[in-house]
Amino acid sequence: MGILESLKKFLAMKPENPEREVSMSEEKKMTPEEANQYMEEKMLFTPRMFKIINQLNPEAGKTFADFYNSFWQDGALSRKVKELIFMAGGVAYMSPRCIIHVYPAVKAGATVEEVFEAAGIGCLLAGFVPNGPGIPYAFEYAVKCVELAQKIIAGEDWEYLPPPKFDHGVF
Repeated sequence: MGILESLKKFLAMKPENPEREVSMSEEKKMTPEEANQYMEEKMLFTPRMFKIINQLNPEAGKTFADFYNSFWQDGALSRKVKELIFMAGGVAYMSPRCIIHVYPAVKAGATVEEVFEAAGIGCLLAGFVPNGPGIPYAFEYAVKCVELAQKIIAGEDWEYLPPPKFDHGVF
């Protein structure tokens, strides 16, 4: 069994509780497109991995979006601030997949200046956390965040990370 078949089997597993199974079967099943749209509404973006997962199991995408929104919705801190905090962490740890949070930050109202300031805090954090990458290295990620914010606000095409190649000498 290949990895895709294993993933399909795992994501399609039925709940062990028969009562829950009945209520799930009574619910309207989402299409992959509906799940992607639901994620856009709840999360302000659809993560790459969920564009694939939603093809196999749209309910998983809906469930994840609800979970995500339970933390990210406005509360004592606004969604914009929370997204900027997460983006700053991505800068601090040089995580290309975490700087995607510049997109929902902008969608939640962040300006280029706010992205710059939050990314600057991420740079400082990179120099102070144990085993951090250091300020000069994290600075490259801060610059990328500002470039992304400018493109997103201008309505231009943007990309935070090239698609994976799966070429670490194996394939």
